[in-house]
Amino acid sequence: MMVSDNRRFKNLSPFELKDKLIRMATRKSGRIMLNAGRGNPNFLATLPRSAFFHFGQFALAESERSFSYLTAGIGGHARMEGIEDRFDRFLSEKRGHDGIRFLNRAISYVRDQMGLSAAAFLHEMAEGILGCHYPTPPRMLPLSEQITGHYVLNEMTGGTLAREEVDFFGVEGGASAMAYIFNSLKQNGLIEKGDKVALGMPIFSPYIEIPHLEEFGLEEIGIHATQETDWQYPKEELEKLKDPAVKIFFCVNPGNPTAVKMDDASMQAIAEIVQNDRPDLIIITDDVYGTFADDFRSLFAVCPRNTILVYSFSKYFGATGWRLGVIGMHKDNAIDELVRKLPPKLTAELAERYSSLTTDPSNLKFLDRIVADSRLVALNHTAGLSTPQQVQMVMFCLFCLMDEHDHYKQTVKNILRRREATLYKALGVAPPNDPNGVNYYTMLDLKSICRTLYGDEFAEWMAVRSSSSEILFRIADETGIILLPGQGFGLQRPAARASLANLDEYQYVSIGRSLRKMADEYYQAFLKTHN
Repeated sequence: MMVSDNRRFKNLSPFELKDKLIRMATRKSGRIMLNAGRGNPNFLATLPRSAFFHFGQFALAESERSFSYLTAGIGGHARMEGIEDRFDRFLSEKRGHDGIRFLNRAISYVRDQMGLSAAAFLHEMAEGILGCHYPTPPRMLPLSEQITGHYVLNEMTGGTLAREEVDFFGVEGGASAMAYIFNSLKQNGLIEKGDKVALGMPIFSPYIEIPHLEEFGLEEIGIHATQETDWQYPKEELEKLKDPAVKIFFCVNPGNPTAVKMDDASMQAIAEIVQNDRPDLIIITDDVYGTFADDFRSLFAVCPRNTILVYSFSKYFGATGWRLGVIGMHKDNAIDELVRKLPPKLTAELAERYSSLTTDPSNLKFLDRIVADSRLVALNHTAGLSTPQQVQMVMFCLFCLMDEHDHYKQTVKNILRRREATLYKALGVAPPNDPNGVNYYTMLDLKSICRTLYGDEFAEWMAVRSSSSEILFRIADETGIILLPGQGFGLQRPAARASLANLDEYQYVSIGRSLRKMADEYYQAFLKTHN
């Protein structure tokens, strides 16, 4: 395929372009495609899944007890009376399995460390895993919210915020969280067409597309981090947030595609802008990669009143297919305050919109408005994440809360670090050495790699000679390797994103060697033009 043919794809989302690259990479028979464009990890947490499936057997037995006189495969609802004793017998009968040992520790942790009722916990989990009730309350099951909240706040804020200070809404992953949030911001008049939204660039490419959708029609303001600043936001970029026309600051932290967490200086600068200049600024932060970082702090920790926290369980637990996430909001937040200050006409219209939910709709929390709007308000009673999903979420949370020495965290981090080191060693350049890096992705910067391998003159020649899309198509065609273009994530220089999460270590050797071979070929072409 000629370069001119490839350029017609330049406006495609990286995730749409990926399909074009895959077709090219797979058209040569007998060659293995290495798709380093996918963010879906090839590792997953097995122990909390084992606990989930074992607990399902206990819950099924509880159901069968209710209608045991029938033989038609019919059960009833779990009963709380005596459930602890029955669970103890179940654990004793099934002892020897890792999942059973996990459940034994979990019930002790819930009762003795969290101070929750063991009977109420077992009953909520049993009814939840059976999926025999609508989620009640729709926002989240009571003890599921408690346990999930402890885990999320521990990971995202280091425990600096008390569980009682924050409300959570269980959602179908981070994608649905964003759809719900932006929809409710629009429905409640907090954003209107023509308003400005600041995006922390580079960023997950679908987030670039959201403001431009017809139903929102927002003006995008880029807050650009650069490789020269180690993917941190320069002060002059953050100064853009002082503009009162900027309604929202929307970011991913740690970043996608950069996989670098925001440093303390940047977070403090944002906190000072909020405190001194923009107490009305709405911050939306997607912290899905935060659990891969040591000593991570979300913007929610430093700007809790202004920040809507989104956390997804998809990457850390290898659970993209489970569709698990939460939206967190501080109970005393600036968004509720903005709703209370809306013009009287709009306030009256919103009171009518939510009148079927409460006798005092003017005081309905914004988070509860998100819940209602997710089901067009009228179907609010059917809102909420499915109860089996909430049970698996709780098992994931307990798995980490009980892992006092972060064994799982250190193991997955070591997997990613080894893969990164392997890739760059095969490529022949040193890997990035950034204390804020979380190694889930790596950005392969065209000029930097060329400069390291063969000097400045070759790097400049390559920058003029080859677009990043041309190189990605050539890589796919000649090697079967899929990388995603940095330009689609809002990057301002030629680069490619490689996932370090979804292939095995030896495959990153192949990627590194293939990329080095291609660089050598370009260098030979460069020498011919300079003789």
